[in-house]
Amino acid sequence: MLHPEQVKEMIQSVAPCEFIEVEGDGHHFFARIVSPAFEGLNRLARHRLIKDGLAEKLASNELHALSISMAATPAEWEKAGKA
Repeated sequence: MLHPEQVKEMIQSVAPCEFIEVEGDGHHFFARIVSPAFEGLNRLARHRLIKDGLAEKLASNELHALSISMAATPAEWEKAGKA
């Protein structure tokens, strides 16, 4: 069973992140991600970037389910007052 910290490390291996928050029960995880890698990408492309990078883990069911509730650029994050 995975822990949220392990999922955070997996995401960071896919894209450089300024902020990641992962919550989950060991099977289903929810992530909020802020990354400069999202610059110029629409919402779907941002999610695909992460999911494609984790495709092997998802396909093997090592990572059962990952929902990305937020995928923002650093500028969007700052504009929202979160920085």
